[in-house]
Amino acid sequence: VVKFRRTGESSRSDEDGISGEHEVQIEGVRTELEPVELGDGAAVPKEFANPTDDTFMVEDAVEAIGFGKFQWKLSVITGLAWANAMEMMILSILAPQLHCEWRLPSWQVALLTSVVFVGMMSSSTLWGNISDQYGRKTGLKISVLWTLYYGILSGFAPIYSWILVLRGLVGFGIGGVPQSVTLYAEFLPMKARAKCILLIEVFWALGTVFEVLLAVVVMPTLGWRWLLILSALPLLLFAGLCFWLPESARYDVLSGNQEKALATLKRIATENGAPMPLGKLVISRQEDRGKMRDLFTPHFRWTTLLLWFIWFSNAFSYYGLVLLTTELFQAGDVCSISSRRQEVKAKCSLTCEYLTEEDYTDLLWTTLSEFPGVLVTLWIIDRIGRKKTMALSFLVFSFCSLLLFLCVGRNVLTVLLFIARAFISGGFQAAYVYTPEVYPTATRALGLGTCSGMARVGALITPFIAQVMLESSVYLTLVVYSGCCLLAALASCFLPIETKGRGLQESSHKEWGQEMVGRGSQSPGESQE
Repeated sequence: VVKFRRTGESSRSDEDGISGEHEVQIEGVRTELEPVELGDGAAVPKEFANPTDDTFMVEDAVEAIGFGKFQWKLSVITGLAWANAMEMMILSILAPQLHCEWRLPSWQVALLTSVVFVGMMSSSTLWGNISDQYGRKTGLKISVLWTLYYGILSGFAPIYSWILVLRGLVGFGIGGVPQSVTLYAEFLPMKARAKCILLIEVFWALGTVFEVLLAVVVMPTLGWRWLLILSALPLLLFAGLCFWLPESARYDVLSGNQEKALATLKRIATENGAPMPLGKLVISRQEDRGKMRDLFTPHFRWTTLLLWFIWFSNAFSYYGLVLLTTELFQAGDVCSISSRRQEVKAKCSLTCEYLTEEDYTDLLWTTLSEFPGVLVTLWIIDRIGRKKTMALSFLVFSFCSLLLFLCVGRNVLTVLLFIARAFISGGFQAAYVYTPEVYPTATRALGLGTCSGMARVGALITPFIAQVMLESSVYLTLVVYSGCCLLAALASCFLPIETKGRGLQESSHKEWGQEMVGRGSQSPGESQE
């Protein structure tokens, strides 16, 4: 029996009552054909691709083309943008240096850190809106070039007020850099998405380690101004290579630019040496893009609110632990921190100490704890799912925080802090995987941007807990962090959608290809959410 369809019709049409298919019985044709088996993950040969379908969507093309040379190049270039962690890590090195060199009081040193987070918080939603309205590539390029310009300009700041304004503008630019995850995720096939997003998270850890090593070499000889200038090196490399970046094919299709999307998909297929699906690329229903109200539709309202709290808790706990680590290491343990606080109060607020080689060594060891977090998350995220990975990360952090109540020695303290930081950074990385997957293309960048903005709110609040509250009660401080992460673990479990094994949503409307589910993960009789 041969099935055929009239030109221009698709078996995928949900609107037509008649399928348009006709059957013709052909006599004398051998009916038993030899089956052809493909290995796991092997590409479908061109002669067998879409044998009965005359249309395909971007999701179909991305899955058919697979992971290859194009995605490896994209990993490096978006990773360079993600290495802006150097601009964040420099805060812990710059603050004590300016405290001593310019004789700044403690509140002005703290303000130097806070102003960066204020800039990031105020701009995250704006960059998400720009990326949804004008394209992922456009939003990412402008934010990186903005950060690069003001980052280099910070090295020439003559007085405190200048560097305060310039670092705030740097934070404003950094708020848009997470859009590199949006652009990257939209080019990744379903099976490789989680691992690859975690791959560019490694660039964050590499950026922090490289910043410490750079400071060891530059600070004793050239000073903090050259450190600020040289810290912009990864962003400078990105600026030189960003001409290669294509616009997201998903975005182009959603905005009605079918020819550009098709050209991008053909380019990826050529670079990967894989065949394009046969047929015609389907244009998705065009929608208003980057609208805040779309995050609060009945389908996404609960997801958005829970994700905001999860991102808030992640940054609140992560940066809080970074601040607590210094305090606990200097005190020796939790039991000694109260007596140490009394000594510190007796000192003049302008008393300062330059960072020593031992300080840089401790700082380096602390930043290295990011790598175990990446490895653990990489191992479990496709096994137990995104929601359970985030929940587990919060639970382990909360448990380690409670164990700090014990008067343990420095070695055990170091182990507990490393485990806690590894898992809370792993939870952050799992959130970066989950958030672009759960939102449709029309609001994906805005959803990620608002979540990033909520994370900066947590980063702004945490110094008042990790430093101010710590002066009155170290135990209450630990209870706050532990309790916050327990609530975040519950929030992760209550998320209504698990994105493991699903394709990216093209549209907020129900259409074919809205969510692709792996062939082996669902039986034909089961329904998709």
